[in-house]
Formats: sequence, structure tokens, C-alpha cells
Amino acid sequence: MKDRSGIQGVASNPVLVGAVTVLVILVAVFLAYNANNGLPFVSTYDLKAEVPNAQALVKGNEVRIGGARVGVIKSVVPIQRDNGDVAARLSLSLDKTAEPLPKDSTLIIRPKSPLGLKYVQLVPGSSDEGFEAGETIPLAAAKPEPVDIDEFFDVFDEKTRTAIRRNEAGFGNALAGRGPQLNEAFGSLRELAESAGAPLRNLVAPSTNFGGFFRALAAFNATIAPVAQTNGNLFVVLDRTFLAFARVSRPYIQETIEKGPETLDTAIEDLPAIDPFLESSERFFVALKPGTNALAETAPVLDAAQVAGIPVLRESPAFNAQLEPTADALLAFQEAPGVFNGLDLLIDTNETLNPAIRFIGPAQTTCNYLTLAFRNVQSAFSGNNGRSSWLRALSFQAPEGPNAESGFASAPASGGGEGENARKNYLHTNPYPNTAAPGQPQECEAGNERYKAGATVIGNVPGNQGTETSDQSSEQRKSGS
Repeated sequence: MKDRSGIQGVASNPVLVGAVTVLVILVAVFLAYNANNGLPFVSTYDLKAEVPNAQALVKGNEVRIGGARVGVIKSVVPIQRDNGDVAARLSLSLDKTAEPLPKDSTLIIRPKSPLGLKYVQLVPGSSDEGFEAGETIPLAAAKPEPVDIDEFFDVFDEKTRTAIRRNEAGFGNALAGRGPQLNEAFGSLRELAESAGAPLRNLVAPSTNFGGFFRALAAFNATIAPVAQTNGNLFVVLDRTFLAFARVSRPYIQETIEKGPETLDTAIEDLPAIDPFLESSERFFVALKPGTNALAETAPVLDAAQVAGIPVLRESPAFNAQLEPTADALLAFQEAPGVFNGLDLLIDTNETLNPAIRFIGPAQTTCNYLTLAFRNVQSAFSGNNGRSSWLRALSFQAPEGPNAESGFASAPASGGGEGENARKNYLHTNPYPNTAAPGQPQECEAGNERYKAGATVIGNVPGNQGTETSDQSSEQRKSGS
């Protein structure tokens, strides 16, 4: 018989037994805590996978193949791809039995229970090539999953449930008490279907290009897709508009709708009588269009005239009050003896002076000579010493030589003499310059003649000197008056 004293000594030592028990419990707790991450000191097949949406996956969720657990998720981190899209990267710790995973494999995120727990399901492909440890399953391998039951239930939030109740109440109220009308409508559907056969066959005929309508509709939708946000805002604004209409729907809009048939009947009766008026209005506005275009150009002038005319109109009553005695005085003047005789003489005088005025008039209206003459006279007497004025004068010595202007002459000066006088001793005179008068060139020659040195010039100078003279406004220069 063996000596069991040593074993009995260990078992009888309570401290040693307690230490062993605590050690066993710690090992069991450690193994249980790390059960979701795999057993320690066991070789694993690690991969990474990209998915468009982690969909409530967390560290420790299972990875399954064919429903059997083959690994766990070690981490879930968000990433941003090169094109700016946001995705998630999963770190998978798989059993060695799953190595190698074929390159054409796919993965799906599926629900494990209705409470929201998820797992990753791997569907191995048939490729001969497999992922090496540490490689990443591409985003293209993440197939979209069906809508989960929890997401489906999330659709029916409080606002949606309230809207459904309101819709059911509204449809119920709309159909209540309308059984006979609905029966008539269903009874008429057969006639509609029989009558619609020919139009529908014509509608789908190749000649109608019914398919082109849908292609055009698709192109139209593609065109308005960039402004989808604007259209969405439009419906938001429409909601506010209809909300405002709802406040006045009863009785105002309701009464308007009730009176609509009578209004339409009246319009049907009256529109034929109004049609000639509309046609005349069309012709009127077509004829008015040139005047409207001209009004757009003259509007600033009319505005300025209106601004200037308002003060004048305010003073016009006082002016009109003075017109009556003035008119009486004119009437008395007209009835006075000798007035008509004087008017006849005045008419004769105007007819006599008219040719002369027409000839002399352009000297002022075109060349501004009369104004210049008064200006020069005023300027000649403008100098003074505070007590009296004096006449401005300029003296110069005429050149000397044969027939010079400084003495008697038998012919026009045409050079001669000594030194500098020989070069200057030439006569330049234009006693009848052109003043744009009828029969003359359109030029203001007086004061604009170019001096021709070394030659005798008598009469009109060659060339047209233009119509610009001193103190003319820009408008006068443009119009030549």
C-alpha cells in the first residue's frame, strides 16, 4: 500500500486548496470574458471588410458561414473613401477552417434577433483564388440586405401613425353615404372599358410613338433632378399656402365653388358677345405697341416735364385769373379803329422783310454771330477803375511797301518792300463772308478764315470752314444751328 500521507497533507491544507480554487475560477472567468473574441493562444485567419453601412454592428458580433459561427468582429471603424463617400471597415477574426476565403465571396449584414442584434454572413464564392490573411474584402462584395424588421417598424413613427389615422378618417368620411354613386361608377366602368378599346389601341400604335412619351418623360425628370431641392421647397411653401386656404375654406371657398357652375354658364353665354371686343382689343394693342416702345424712350422726358409742370399747374389758377382781363384788353384792341389797317401794314412789312430775314437769319441761328457781336461790344467796355469805364483798343503797325494798307494804294498789296515787310505786305480781305445763308455753302466763314501767308487773298477763302464758332453749345454744334 502506498503512502498517501503527502496527498492527505495537501488536501488538509486549507490555504493551498483555496488558492487553487481561486486560480481555477480566474481562468474560467478569463475564458468566458474572451469567448466572443476567440480562445487565447489559438491561431486565427484575420481579414478586413468594407461595407457601405455597419448597420448597428459592434465589436464581438458573430461571423457566420452557412449559419455556423466561424469568427467574430474585432473592431468597427468609419472610413472616408477617395470619392468622399463614408463607409465602415470591419476587422474579422475567423477560424482557420475558413482559410482561404474565395475572392468572389460576398457578405451580408443580417439580423440575429428582432431586438436589433446583427451578425455578418459570409457567402463563399467559387473562385480558385482566395484572400490572404490581412487582405481587405472590397466594398463591391457587400451586398445590400433586405429591410430589417426593426427598420420596417421604425417607419411607423408617431407622425406617420397620426397621418394614417387621419387618412383613414378622411377616406371613410369621403365614402360614407355614397354607396349609390359608387355603384353607378362601377356599373359605368364596363361601358368605359368597351368604349376605351379603340382609343387605347390607337394610343399604343407605333405611329403614336407612345414609348417616346416615356422617354421624353425620363429626359424631363433628368432635367429637373438638379433642382429637386428647389421643388421640395416649393411643396413646403405650397403647404403653407394651402394651410392659409384652409382657414378660409368654409364658408368662403366653399361658396365660391358652389357658385362656379352658374358662373361658367354665364361665361358660356357672354363669351361669344365678348369675343368681338377681344379681337378689337388685340388689334388695338398691336397698333399701340409702337407707341408703347416710343413711350419707353420718352418716359424720362415726360417725367422731367411732369416734375417741372406740377409747380406750374399750382400757379396756373392765378395766371388764369389774369387771362380774362388780358383777353378783354385784346378784344378791345381788336375792335379799336385802325388796328386791322395796322395789321395789314405789318403783314406787308413782314413780307417785304422776309427775304432779307431769311438771308440774314442763319448768321445767328447757325453761326451765332449776333450774340458774338453783343458779347464783343460788352467786352470792349468791360474794363473800369471803379469810377468809370473805358474802351478797349489794340493798335498795330501795318506793313510798309507798295500798295500797303498803311497808305494810299493803286492795287491790292502783293508783296514788295524791304526785309520783313516784303514777306508781310499782302492784302487779305473777305468783305462778304459766307454765313450759311440761302444759296451759300453751309459754313460760318467770318472769323474762321485760315491766313495764307505769302499770297494775296480777296473774297471767300478756299474750302469749307465748318459751322463752329465761339460760345456755341454742343447741341447747336450737332444740329448746325
